[in-house]
Amino acid sequence: MTKRKKGKPSNNKISNLTNTILSILKKDRNQTFNYKQIAAKLGVNDASSRNQIIKKLQQLKAKEEIEEVERGKFKIVNNNEYHTGIVDMASRGNGYIVTDDFDEDIYIASNNMNKALHGDEVEFYAYKRKNRGKIEGEVTNIIKRAKSEYVGVIQLHKNYAFVVVDSNKMYTDIFVPINKTNKAEDGDKVLVSLEEWPEKADSPNGKVIEVLGKPGEHNTEIHAILAEYGLPMEFPKEVEDFANTIDTSITETEISKRRDMRKDLTFTIDPKDAKDFDDALSFKVLENGLFEIGIHIADVSHYLEPDTVLDDEAYERATSVYLVDRVVPMLPEVLSNGACSLRPNEEKYTFSAVFKINDKAEIKDQWFGRTVTYSDARFAYEEAQAIIDNNLGKKWSDGDIDINIPAEVAISGKAYKTSKDIAQATLKLDELAKIMRRKRMSSGAISFDKVEVKFDLDEESNPVGVFFKSSKDANKLIEEFMLLANKKVAEFVGKQSKKKTFIYRVHDEPDESKLAALQNVVGRFGYKLNFKDRKSVSNSLNNLLKDVNGKKEQNLVDTLTIRTMSKAEYTTHNIGHYGLAFDYYTHFTSPIRRYPDVMVHRLLQQYLDGGASANEDVYEDRCNHSSNMENLAVRAERDSIKYMQIRFMEDHKNENFVGVISGVTDWGIYIEIIANKCEGMVSVRDMKDDHYQFDADHYALIGKKNNIMYQLGDEVVVKVKNTDLVKKHLDFTLIGKHED
Repeated sequence: MTKRKKGKPSNNKISNLTNTILSILKKDRNQTFNYKQIAAKLGVNDASSRNQIIKKLQQLKAKEEIEEVERGKFKIVNNNEYHTGIVDMASRGNGYIVTDDFDEDIYIASNNMNKALHGDEVEFYAYKRKNRGKIEGEVTNIIKRAKSEYVGVIQLHKNYAFVVVDSNKMYTDIFVPINKTNKAEDGDKVLVSLEEWPEKADSPNGKVIEVLGKPGEHNTEIHAILAEYGLPMEFPKEVEDFANTIDTSITETEISKRRDMRKDLTFTIDPKDAKDFDDALSFKVLENGLFEIGIHIADVSHYLEPDTVLDDEAYERATSVYLVDRVVPMLPEVLSNGACSLRPNEEKYTFSAVFKINDKAEIKDQWFGRTVTYSDARFAYEEAQAIIDNNLGKKWSDGDIDINIPAEVAISGKAYKTSKDIAQATLKLDELAKIMRRKRMSSGAISFDKVEVKFDLDEESNPVGVFFKSSKDANKLIEEFMLLANKKVAEFVGKQSKKKTFIYRVHDEPDESKLAALQNVVGRFGYKLNFKDRKSVSNSLNNLLKDVNGKKEQNLVDTLTIRTMSKAEYTTHNIGHYGLAFDYYTHFTSPIRRYPDVMVHRLLQQYLDGGASANEDVYEDRCNHSSNMENLAVRAERDSIKYMQIRFMEDHKNENFVGVISGVTDWGIYIEIIANKCEGMVSVRDMKDDHYQFDADHYALIGKKNNIMYQLGDEVVVKVKNTDLVKKHLDFTLIGKHED
């Protein structure tokens, strides 16, 4: 627990006065200070202290570290040793600054952090430490706080309280006056807002803005995950009220403005537990032998008008958030599950990309625009997969046929009745999708089919089982046609003779140093990468992902390979998409859950209507916001999975599990259990049979006496030692190496 310090006047020599004065002037480098202002900041007012300050100011002026702008007014001398970057906190208050000005991150000792917090954008002074040679830094100014709200547990005292923040990136508690605790009880998990950080205080001041509940309770922890990333839990009343007043009827007037495709065979394929359906496929065989395939997307922009409270809220959210037990939608339910959801046997307004395609999956014609469609059927992926697996459409004669789908797969719990036309359409779409995928792979696309961890939950959201979800042909069918629509929409705008502002989904090439690090790890398992050129890199990555499929190290290698890749992001500056091997790519197909898709629809319609190019700066800012919100949502989703894994393991404390060592550090080894993908740590302090030392070159801990080596990728047997739902941390006890 940190305690607050009070500055006291002193007649003694002021310690560290040079650095203190420089820090004050560096923090506000564009302002001037006289000796009285500096004395006030130091909390001193006696004659001895004032004289020390005056003398030190003259010494610093003589050294040309500060300048006297006016008589008695001083400011720091600006030079090129000052830089900007983002703080990345480590342990015990130390950290690094990630900056483009240096080839490596700059180390910042805790005493040079100067109240900067994790993620803050800061200005810093870089210097070479004596006898070390390495560049270090000191934060001189906080340009922008990364966040102002934190989740933690409140500790009440008689006249004040402290909030101990959950995140291990936060090195200080937050002081809360007793009148700003918002009726929180001792030990409650709360959301606290930073208000100020007084010059002499060890901790910032804050106030409790929301009491989340008791630590460890399910809803408390889920709400805490959302609050940690500043994500909303519900819609403001005025937004819900506005959404409920929208006219969602299908009118003849509006239909007359659109291409009417209601008679075309149209259906959706989605997860069996999906509630909103934002894409559908239509299929028609033309007289010339070509196939007319429509990718129909919910026309959210028809309802979501700019400069309304609803649009403002959707923009701020930027994305739906998919936690383990719930979805936090971007749009209120009246739109997301109602008017914009392409439900079966309903007419809907859509925005479509319609292609004429031959048997070789070559595009012979394309059309983009607003449509009205009617969905004839809704399939779960498992049902569409049953059609593909059994080749049903080619076996049938005229008339309706029952598909024998297991009860646990079918939406209704019974066999799903459909027609020969839909089955045959599904098979042809699958055939074309496979051709498109082969072409994409041969062009250098990376095949990421990472296994997803899913949970069986009971009525109270307790995890009663873990299962893995992998992508099958039905998933890939939908994926390929969505990729086609996204690619062709981006090409349509991007290849116009006169440049027009547009939103692209871009993905840069992997960094060479990250590829080299990946080779070091996968070489441990006997795999080799080829870095000769772009094509050989993508080919060897694909071969790696194929070779590890089904092996114990698959999840580890898949994860490490994904981390090697650059992050995909939104921007108006197109550089192509490395992972997909596309020169042009955007997001057009999910406007119910992604705001960039809404903006793409608006821009596309503007250009179809012959409108002028939109303001690039405005849309680049919106792209940055969307990328940032996507990153927060992904982190929240990962935290919810980690939380649920720990809850699951709480009920399995007496069992032995076989796991793979997924990480090795000087403080311990990380192990991922093969059966359920839960990851925990064995502390080196708990490995009592020997004194283990970290060998960075071999990614291993090696016993000093017995020479036993625990190396990345080794199979070991572990037992649960401790589960911490609050910190989302899982500790294992190491039983030993696993013997086959």
